Formats: sequence, structure tokens, C-alpha cells
Amino acid sequence: MKDTAKHQGLRNQLVKVLEAKGIHDKNVLKAISKIPRHLFIDSSFEAHAYQDKAFPIAAEQTISQPYTVAFQSQTLEIKPTDKILEIGTGSGYQTAVLLEFKAEVYTIERQHELFKRTSSFLPKINYKPKRFIFGDGYKGLQEQAPFDKIIVTAGAPFVPKPLLAQLKVGGKLLIPVGDKTQIMTLFIRKSNKEFEKLELGDFAFVPMLEEKN
Repeated sequence: MKDTAKHQGLRNQLVKVLEAKGIHDKNVLKAISKIPRHLFIDSSFEAHAYQDKAFPIAAEQTISQPYTVAFQSQTLEIKPTDKILEIGTGSGYQTAVLLEFKAEVYTIERQHELFKRTSSFLPKINYKPKRFIFGDGYKGLQEQAPFDKIIVTAGAPFVPKPLLAQLKVGGKLLIPVGDKTQIMTLFIRKSNKEFEKLELGDFAFVPMLEEKN
């Protein structure tokens, strides 16, 4: 698991691409410049690691496009004190970005193959969430609620009510909603019963699946 000066140079180029696309949060850009994304994908595809595109990983899932990861991270305005629930651990790349903010991260994955792979891989490169959970993201994580931020990294056909319920007042849920393409949607909890909803443009994600696999 090597990370070389060449890889660092490619990350610096990727940061410039993201800045040109409107990513301005210095902490997000710092995380992207630090995390060895090539280690998250099959080594035979390493040449693609620092291009701004999604890429297939195990269990018919993808590692998200760097811009999408950066956009979601920037939108959530993460603070070191935040307690965050991530729905869809996947390769663990977004998880690593969240951990670069020194946030307390709980992450759920429903594909057992990916759960096993990522939960053993991330600690090897010194990224340690508070908890890895093999479970159904539609249900959230009631025993650890409420959360400051909830991030969903798969396309959901609807907004799961448990996720809204598990937000703190003042907390944010960021979720791509839709079937073939999704609208990135931000919910801000204003009170126990009131939410502000903002639509932030079209994105393409793999579908968010129910139940464990």
C-alpha cells in the first residue's frame, strides 16, 4: 500500500479541478489532497484514481466521483464536534473525508462483502470511525441518535422518515432523492416538527437498497 510523491502530485491536480468546479472549503480540499484514493480501488485501475469520475468497486457499487464527495462534505459544513451518521460506507472514501474533519462518524453498509472489506481496510490506513455497522440504512441508527449531520451516499427513491427523526434540531440531512438521476436534497431541522428543504441540483448515484445483503 504505497503512497508516493507521484500520487501526491495527482491529488494536487485533482484539488485544482475541484476548485475550478466550485469547491472552496479549505478543509474539504485539504482532505482530498491528503487521502490516498488509489488505495480504495483495485490496483489495476490505479491510473483512474485521481480523475474526477466515479469508479466501480465490489458488490456492483461505485466509489463516488471526487466532486460529489467534496460537494456533499462542503454542503454539510462539518465541525470537529459533529456526530455524523453516514448511510452507505461503500469503499470508505467518503468516510475518510469525514474523519479528516475529526468528526465522530458512525457508518452503515448493507452489502456484507463491502462491509467486511472496508471495515478491515480503513483502520489499516488509520481511518477509524466510532462504529462500522452492517445494517439497513433506511432505518438509520436509533440507539445513537440524535445526529448533527446525516449523509446518504446512494440514491434514495424517497426520504426515509427515521433519518429525519434522528436529526438534532439544527441538524442537517443530505440525501440524493430520485430513481434514475437524483436531486441532491438538504433538510435542516428547524424544530421538532419543522424542516427546511433545499434542492441543490442533479446527481447520479447507485440506488440505496433496503435490507441487508
